[in-house]
Amino acid sequence: MEQPQNPEPNKSADPLPSSVLAYLDPHYWDDRFSAEEHYEWFKDYSHFRHLIQAHVSPNSTVLELGCGNSQLSDELYKDGVRDITCIDLSKVAVERTQKRLLSKGYKEIKVLEADMLDLPFDDERFDVVIEKGTMDVLFVDSGDPWKPNPATVEKVMATLHGVHRVLKPDGVFISISFGQPHFRCPLFDAPQFSWSAEYSTFGDGFHYFFYILKKGKRPSSDGKASGDANKVPCISLYHEELETEDFLFRTNIDEMGT
Repeated sequence: MEQPQNPEPNKSADPLPSSVLAYLDPHYWDDRFSAEEHYEWFKDYSHFRHLIQAHVSPNSTVLELGCGNSQLSDELYKDGVRDITCIDLSKVAVERTQKRLLSKGYKEIKVLEADMLDLPFDDERFDVVIEKGTMDVLFVDSGDPWKPNPATVEKVMATLHGVHRVLKPDGVFISISFGQPHFRCPLFDAPQFSWSAEYSTFGDGFHYFFYILKKGKRPSSDGKASGDANKVPCISLYHEELETEDFLFRTNIDEMGT
């Protein structure tokens, strides 16, 4: 199957905010999605398809959190997945995504306006929940990354509780993130969750983290996450990566935590 190319954002939209805090403003996203056709945070599907295929099959029921104008759902559909639900807080993103999918004939994909902090779905509804960069937005004003402020932790935990609830007993949560394991694993490993946690990395310049949380698979001995959560892969920045909005996003988050 021909793999998609990593697109450039619509240059006329000028999506770069004056401050990273703009990512917390719903109006910013409505304005951006009104002008911008397509942007892929943390690389497109072709870069992590080999990782995602181990956990998603054509029979999977999939929920995508914060779809924005990503074409992740399109690519999953091309790989045979039909029961896909996408949500986003932005009404503009939802309307434009619905229009795009219908124009391609992907009528089975559902797109809803909803908040990941309060998921409007029944318990144990999905086999797989995926988020790509959506939870990272919650951390833009988190303060010290070693000890995020309580408001940030509350939002993150609300999201994780909702994901855990809507996953089937053997479901999988996939989180694609900038967040390094020593920052994210303590949140994923909260005792109220029954999932195990492991991760892989991908990317040419930045190393993005591909977290896999398997519900009902938490080790019973010490409750610690699977994988080498204490080892942080080296990050080597290549010139082409420095010109992307991903670099701006990461740089601003890191600066706010210092």
